[in-house]
Amino acid sequence: MAASAAASSRRGFLRLLAAAAVLAAFGVWAARAAGSSDDRALLSVASLFPGPACPATAEHGPSAAASARMRIVHQHGPCSGRALSTGNYVVTVGLGTPASKYTVVFDTGSDTTWVQCRPCVVKCYRQKEPLFDPAKSSTYANVSCSDPACDDLDSNGCTGGHCLYAVQYGDGSYTVGFFAQDTLTIAHDAIKGFRFGCGEKNSGLFGKTAGLMGLGRGKTSLTVQAYDKYGGAFAYCLPASSSGTGYLDFGPGSAGNNARLTPMLADKGPTFYYVGMTGIRVGGQQVPIAESVFSTAGTLVDSGTVITRLPATAYTALSKAFATGMSASGYKTAPAYSILDTCYDFTGLSDVSLPTVSLVFQGGACLDVDVSGIVYAISQAQVCLAFASNGDDESVAVVGNTQQKTYGVLYDLGRKTVGFAPGSC
Repeated sequence: MAASAAASSRRGFLRLLAAAAVLAAFGVWAARAAGSSDDRALLSVASLFPGPACPATAEHGPSAAASARMRIVHQHGPCSGRALSTGNYVVTVGLGTPASKYTVVFDTGSDTTWVQCRPCVVKCYRQKEPLFDPAKSSTYANVSCSDPACDDLDSNGCTGGHCLYAVQYGDGSYTVGFFAQDTLTIAHDAIKGFRFGCGEKNSGLFGKTAGLMGLGRGKTSLTVQAYDKYGGAFAYCLPASSSGTGYLDFGPGSAGNNARLTPMLADKGPTFYYVGMTGIRVGGQQVPIAESVFSTAGTLVDSGTVITRLPATAYTALSKAFATGMSASGYKTAPAYSILDTCYDFTGLSDVSLPTVSLVFQGGACLDVDVSGIVYAISQAQVCLAFASNGDDESVAVVGNTQQKTYGVLYDLGRKTVGFAPGSC
């Protein structure tokens, strides 16, 4: 009996060693050695920089066979980002009959979808694909000035009986042109009579993409136009790796059943997805920030903002707590970079142990930021906390796409909720 127990114990120990080897390969064992999963997270420094090749497409998430699923590629990764020179995530859609494919930025912070159009008599920037040519689509039509849809635009005009649109973005980028309708194809689904902007004067930080897909809450957004088909719900997952892929999917079940939900605060404005942030945890500990700091200006979730911006009081407390945790591990500080002022030099290091960061929302929903979203790398010698200050406590807080990585982020107009499903891609 004793010999059998000893043999069983040895077998158990060998299995434990084998499991430890597997865990160490994925950085899990080392992360636990550095502290509990609530306190520290192990980051491979090499993972901060793009891989040389795009991996084979893999299906992610709860409904990999969904008819409205599109692949998302990383902003600077080899799957398309570098060639497009854009700081945002992009998807590919079809437009017209027959459908032509276009790569567009997808943005939850704006409503009107648009692409650059021929003949582009005023101004177009250089894009990767040919310009959309309305003359080659049998289902294209300009929206008339008398159409109620023209009044749904935030800024409109009229020429020759045709409705004109204009969109100005916060960074100074803009697009102006004809408001039109045609068939939009997303994955295997065709949306007939979809209203969009046919841009004749466009300029700004769009890289070499063909335009932008608006996924806001306004009447001209894809979310609202396709409400009858998808129930006003969609979800996306942004990849952790620069050489990885994620997904954009439509429908109420697009983020699965494990999403942590928080109420959507619809009274804050017609376009943005506002939520109620209530606190921040660093290294598993609540950072001392009054809840009123977040409620003063509100918080929105945005796929088109890279770095999370916080009220000055909240950011100062977060930065201090994070710096304390990094100092305890002896990491060397580095100079600030632009709006990022809490930076470190990881030269010569293969792995680093970071304090965990969690964002807490109304209803108890918690976004435990993936280790890939805690810091932002300029170089190995300059890796910074991926949060920044608004400079005051009155400007709205924005949860940016860096902190959303690996989560299925769900937006559901029907249920008036925003959700975060961990480990979705």
